Amino acid sequence: MLCEEKLEVFNNGFEDGKFNLRIEYYGNDARKLLLAIIRELYLPEYGEDYVYPFECAKDQWGILLDAGEIMAEKPNFSDVKFVNRSVINRLLKALDEINAPREVKELVDLEDARIVKLKKTLLAIGKNFILDERGYLFVFNKPSAGELILKYMGMLDGR
Repeated sequence: MLCEEKLEVFNNGFEDGKFNLRIEYYGNDARKLLLAIIRELYLPEYGEDYVYPFECAKDQWGILLDAGEIMAEKPNFSDVKFVNRSVINRLLKALDEINAPREVKELVDLEDARIVKLKKTLLAIGKNFILDERGYLFVFNKPSAGELILKYMGMLDGR
């Protein structure tokens, strides 16, 4: 469904032609995080009062979320010092349990990913994906999307 001239919202993500940005998620529901990103993208254009693309996406996804519930934070993670087989196996197990098409899972290259610890979970951060051990996989077309996702990862804690 189109929520703005160039913003298309679909079941597991969105594509925005204005910002040349596409983000999809697989696994656990991450639509609140995506709503936060949509709001941030369009906030300068619409202002605080009513960000139409954000409201439209909320309606499309059937999610109740007030702007005051959006939590942005600087990600506080630390690099895993020794990436051993056990760490890789934990991430592979998480990836295996996520219901995503094979070609999407093949994008996840753990060998070249940055492996970090965030609170109580492991993240694998690649140039076009973020895998969260808690059962979230984000795929995107621009590295700056990864920064936006990391900024709102705290919103996944409240599920």
